[in-house]
Amino acid sequence: MTRSTTDTPLQKRIKRHVTGRLQRFFAATAPGLETVCRNELKSFLPPGTHIAAGQGGVEFDGRLPDCYLANLNLHTANRILMRIRTFYAADFRQLEKSLVDIPWELYVHPGNKTRIHVTTRQSRLYHKDAITERIQECILFRFAQNTPEEPCRAAADAPQIFVRVFQNDVAISIDSSGELLYKRGIKPHAARAPLRETIAAAALILAGYTGAEPLIDPLCGSGSFSLEAALMAQHIPPGWYRDFAFRHWPSFQPGRWKHLRRRAEMKIVPIKTPVVFASDRDQQTINTLKENLSRQGLADVVAASTRNFFDYSPKEWTDRTGLVALNPPFGRRLGSLQESDALFAEICQWLKKEYRGWKFALIAPRISLVDKVSFKSVVHILPLGGIKIALLTGKIP
Repeated sequence: MTRSTTDTPLQKRIKRHVTGRLQRFFAATAPGLETVCRNELKSFLPPGTHIAAGQGGVEFDGRLPDCYLANLNLHTANRILMRIRTFYAADFRQLEKSLVDIPWELYVHPGNKTRIHVTTRQSRLYHKDAITERIQECILFRFAQNTPEEPCRAAADAPQIFVRVFQNDVAISIDSSGELLYKRGIKPHAARAPLRETIAAAALILAGYTGAEPLIDPLCGSGSFSLEAALMAQHIPPGWYRDFAFRHWPSFQPGRWKHLRRRAEMKIVPIKTPVVFASDRDQQTINTLKENLSRQGLADVVAASTRNFFDYSPKEWTDRTGLVALNPPFGRRLGSLQESDALFAEICQWLKKEYRGWKFALIAPRISLVDKVSFKSVVHILPLGGIKIALLTGKIP
């Protein structure tokens, strides 16, 4: 028996122009993480896929399910954008002519408010507010000319449109992620000086962490290293616990999304004995971390305790070597520059004494501190809280 189709004209257009075509995507990253993100994409996108790292992110081609996979699986991306249209516009007349031709109904639901972010460089179109106003007017005009064929579905959050103008070349993209991807849906609280999950994950990857070896997070704070390691150890995708903007697009394919999640769930490996060991001398910090671990079912994987880094040896937790990951307190967290420098030096001495044979991921709050490390390391320059920091990785002899 032939199954009859009940697709509306709009659904047919969505299939023809959005779900049925290769799209161009951009995974935005923090500066310095482009190569790491590119390698992540290569690990799950089909061989031969166009993937190119550039300044501030990685461009790749794919179909909508590849966009779903990128949001679900990337540890180091900030957000995933889908390109809607590119064109040349040297003045507002040309801009408006191109904008009004964009089939906005394929990307946002009528009635949904949009948040528009504009960047412009070396272009005659330099007035960001005027560009934003033109886009909003063109979206309203487009929907006024096209009566909705089905009830409006309000998005959980206003869809975000990103506009980049460079030398009069205009690129318009829609955000598929929603909240920035470092928000895994695990930590509802804001720590005093949080290490973003994307940076923590990148540090673990660059240090060679596989999830099969022990990890010690002895200055855990809000637990970014520990939580990222717990996800990696069990093969839980970093986006497993959160929602995404693409689920509110007109083109969203719920059946395909459920299928991809089922496939990901089959790869999850439950762990019932701790492989990640987190500690901090602040009791409240540890209590909050334990609450987060318990809420997401990660308490069996991570052992959290209130301890001073200088009061114990890793052998008290495990007889295997693994990775020790540290983000030492500095600046306001400690009190003064001299105190943070002195603590950094003490940490390096303690690592050399107690962690022989261990791999390490050590954040140096100032690049000048790199010279104070007495063992060989690879230096990666990364952003953290608006400043440049040095991530040191290697193995302690």
